[in-house]
Amino acid sequence: MPRVSVPTTARLPSSLRVPASNSAALKILSRLSRSSLLSVALDWLDDNNLPLTQPYLREDEYEDDDDADADDFYPPARSPHDLRELYISLQARKGSRREVLDRITEGDWRHGLTLYQLAMADLQYLHDHPTSQKWSAYRIQPLQPPQDPDNPSPPKPDPSSLTIPRFHPSTFLRTLQTQILPDIKAHYNFDAHRSLPLLILRIFVLDSPYNTAAAAGGGGGGNLTNFDSARTVYIAFPHASPHLFISKPTTTTTASSASSGGGEAKSLRNLLVEGIPKALSRPLRRERFALQGTGLVTRNLAEMVERRGAGRTNAAGGGWGWYADEKGVRARETPLDLVLPSPPLSVDEEGQLVECGIIDGERMPGWMTGEEGVTIGAVRNGRIRGHKGSGL
Repeated sequence: MPRVSVPTTARLPSSLRVPASNSAALKILSRLSRSSLLSVALDWLDDNNLPLTQPYLREDEYEDDDDADADDFYPPARSPHDLRELYISLQARKGSRREVLDRITEGDWRHGLTLYQLAMADLQYLHDHPTSQKWSAYRIQPLQPPQDPDNPSPPKPDPSSLTIPRFHPSTFLRTLQTQILPDIKAHYNFDAHRSLPLLILRIFVLDSPYNTAAAAGGGGGGNLTNFDSARTVYIAFPHASPHLFISKPTTTTTASSASSGGGEAKSLRNLLVEGIPKALSRPLRRERFALQGTGLVTRNLAEMVERRGAGRTNAAGGGWGWYADEKGVRARETPLDLVLPSPPLSVDEEGQLVECGIIDGERMPGWMTGEEGVTIGAVRNGRIRGHKGSGL
């Protein structure tokens, strides 16, 4: 009896396998260098990822039959541990990228790659090439709760609110999926950035009302028919910041199909801009939000974090900056000393506002004393903005 696919509003599962010979899967993997391919393969073989990245292993009935794989160019390993040792040995010697790519697609994962594996490979490329995406910054603007429930009016922004939305990933994704069109299926994958204070959400969008392998794989082997219009978009959530960054949707197919889908990419971004604040809102707590464009567009994600992030830096803050000098007379001083050092007074002692009693030094905010390395600051809408994005 043939399998039947039923339309559903559920998102694409991470365990859904894509044929290893699919052009879109090959494109994602072929962009990686040899070292990155080996690193991704070892991540797949990690014990925590094995439930979603299981490789092709030797079956139990052929456990002691070495002749069963005599004609196999890539004989299957006996266990994930053995395969892990093999890829570690590949890291220790030189070779070509094609060697590793062929072993992955024709050998150890010949039965297909899950969407979770492709997401890990795509994120590896993002880490290797930080300027590969074009990011736009949006401000998460809190909205004023309605004053009269009987006569609801369009919500207005609340510039005095300092609320930063907090969310649970699974709840956020479930709500976001309901905001996307029902004939679109998406796969979501969260990952923490390796060097920046960011939580990155990768969204892989597939035009299909089904979430089964038959719908994604065109009913069997070969290329994924729906991958011709599949798109990938990233959403970056900086820590403790009222902003988020959305990348320009990209396609996994050829340049001709990508150029013809410019309007679809714009529609997808508009759909996300409308759906994300609804997924962040908590109506029961009377917390509603909207996204407001900032006009900041760049490929430099680190610069985006510096300008629209939380503003935390590695500079020694406030009085602790006294110990940051590793040269001169203060080189051996430590904050653990029983007698703390006293910063020298300025030449013009009468010009010091604290020393003159004009400002109460005990009540002065830390950011005005050099906290977080800030030397210039301004207060806007109740938030402190320092030099080069420093502040709160």
